[in-house]
Amino acid sequence: MDTTSPEPPEPPAASTAPLAPAAPAPAPAPASDAVPAVPDLDRAAMDAARRRQGILTKPPGALGRLEELSVWIAGAQGLCPPRPPARIRVVVIAGDHGIASAGVSAFPAEVTAQMVANFAAGGAAVNVLARGVGASVRVVDVAVDTPLPTSPGGVDGTAPPERYRVRRASGRIDQVDALTPAEVDAAFAVGRLIADEEIDAGADLLVPGEMGIGNTTPAAAVVGTLLDREPVDVVGRGTGIDDQRWMVKVAAIRDAMRRSRPYSGNALSVLRVAGGADLAALAGLLVQASVRRTPVVLDGVIVCAAALAAERIAPGAKEWWVAGTRSPEPSQRFVLDHLGLEPLVDAGLRLGEGTGALLAVPLLLAAQRTLAEMATFDQAGVSSKDVLPTGAAQDGAGSDGAEDFDGAGPGTP
Repeated sequence: MDTTSPEPPEPPAASTAPLAPAAPAPAPAPASDAVPAVPDLDRAAMDAARRRQGILTKPPGALGRLEELSVWIAGAQGLCPPRPPARIRVVVIAGDHGIASAGVSAFPAEVTAQMVANFAAGGAAVNVLARGVGASVRVVDVAVDTPLPTSPGGVDGTAPPERYRVRRASGRIDQVDALTPAEVDAAFAVGRLIADEEIDAGADLLVPGEMGIGNTTPAAAVVGTLLDREPVDVVGRGTGIDDQRWMVKVAAIRDAMRRSRPYSGNALSVLRVAGGADLAALAGLLVQASVRRTPVVLDGVIVCAAALAAERIAPGAKEWWVAGTRSPEPSQRFVLDHLGLEPLVDAGLRLGEGTGALLAVPLLLAAQRTLAEMATFDQAGVSSKDVLPTGAAQDGAGSDGAEDFDGAGPGTP
């Protein structure tokens, strides 16, 4: 965990004045052994996958990123050829944010609870896309602004929902901390618990999503703080806000970052001051999935902000993730560039919920199937590029287009 940077001495107590005081002193950083070390991908399985790609009936590299993905899947499963995912699970983490009251979103805060009900009824975009790839959806209320939790608890909906509720909405980050020290620890632990529950129930591919009006504001503040960017660099249009709301949002991020910058060396503290219960829970889920050797498809800016924090908390966790979608939000681009991840899909989605990641799942399935099910040259009785008939021209001249098949022709990487 990122415990090498001690937190600064305790400043004066926080005020709720509009100028956004410095954040109060956080709790001590969690112990370094609180999260187990992240295991490596299985390198032997990855090497075997690369060798198998080299003998399949196609030119080398002709399947593009599908080949890279197949190697990654083999490494995650420790198996070549890899098997198809048995249980794809979408986990939508829901939470409200006090900063929504500043007018940073085009929608009112009560939409969060209404959308949680829509998820439960199967009527949201994430439900539709999940059904299309054979995935199931779980929604978890960690901080929705209602008196009681709005979603059932547990993998099958039979656990007490209070087990996952951290608080009722996170604090207004331009004026006060999003969470208390105890709450950020609880939210991170809830995320780890959710990952354990899902993996123990058989999930072998996780798609984290989120729901919360105003949540792109804390996400931008977290990214700006951890990557030392200016507020105007990380702010986006979120739900499609106009110029006036955009300026309000920039000011909110500026003030939140002023409060969180003293803690930039400790990702969990940044989540506490400028993030929220949903972001902390997502970070916990991402860390624990990596600890449990379970691959994850990342969604948009909220999930990626949590992923940035998760990688700081548990170095190496990013090896177990693939970026599913490119978001129009600038913060996501900074995170993915920093983590060295290239999105699989760029369809202009900015909905969140896990929808962009779900669009990438068919590519993962295609990568697994092509590596596992394609015939090799020997099996198909097809000559490989290294086998030339007697008297054939070595430079491919007169080969009737065969140079395209051996990787030297037009359009081949």
